[in-house]
Amino acid sequence: MKKINPDDFKITSKLKLKSTDTLLQLSADEAEIENELAEVREKLSKIQDKMYADDHYGVLICLQGMDTSGKDSLIREVFKEINPRGVVVHSFKTPNTTELEHDYLWRHYLALPERGKIAVFNRTHYENVLVTRVHPEYILNERIPSVTSVKDIDDTFWEQRFKSIRNFEKHIASNGTIVLKFFLHLSKEEQRQRLLRRLEEEKHNWKFSAGDLKERERWDDYQKCYEDAINNTSEDYAPWFVVPADDKPSARYIVGKIILEELQKYKDIKNPELDDEIKANVAEYKKQLEGEG
Repeated sequence: MKKINPDDFKITSKLKLKSTDTLLQLSADEAEIENELAEVREKLSKIQDKMYADDHYGVLICLQGMDTSGKDSLIREVFKEINPRGVVVHSFKTPNTTELEHDYLWRHYLALPERGKIAVFNRTHYENVLVTRVHPEYILNERIPSVTSVKDIDDTFWEQRFKSIRNFEKHIASNGTIVLKFFLHLSKEEQRQRLLRRLEEEKHNWKFSAGDLKERERWDDYQKCYEDAINNTSEDYAPWFVVPADDKPSARYIVGKIILEELQKYKDIKNPELDDEIKANVAEYKKQLEGEG
């Protein structure tokens, strides 16, 4: 099976999505890929247990991708072995009335992981430079004093948003949150096939929305916005990884493997040692408990 090197997917130079593969052959069948992913899941679970005991780091996993790119199933398959206390998934939808009473990053601050835990953002704060950039009229709902019409939303506006996001991620990274961001890179043809399956298979009908087709018409616009967002915000403290997503099992394994190898770099995540008093009295404590038997 093909060896996965996270650096092959990390964005460290200018990204061009049109010249980036949407499919990676792992030279393995689906069963072999699943077996490898199972090993990754087990190791991730042990790291999270250790993180929980260590209580210094939290992990933020950001997932972005076009509709049908496989975010939901990836979350289910990659994180299902982790203790439920240790992972929380947040799916950010259109801001509600309360959220619109605050700045656009507010609701994301509220969902950041506690120390020792993993938070998965299924769609993220990047929607604020993706959907709103394709549909700038949505920005007007935020009631920003300096923005009274779509004409006020210019290149400078988006540059400021990129800067705010970089500052947000730098701040949380410097305070113990490990930030890893993934773009599931799907081809337009594969999306067409997946949308068709939603219509053809009754059990998946509920996933289909006519709005999916309207957004699909803006495919090129979204690709350009993703490129700009990734190129402007992939930093050492919060890197972007672009993962080929035309094959779901491969994408799940690649994302899981990258998360595992990135977390393994933190050698200071370890179980705390017993304090001296407990160490000195272990034999006595054992004797006391055994005596109860």
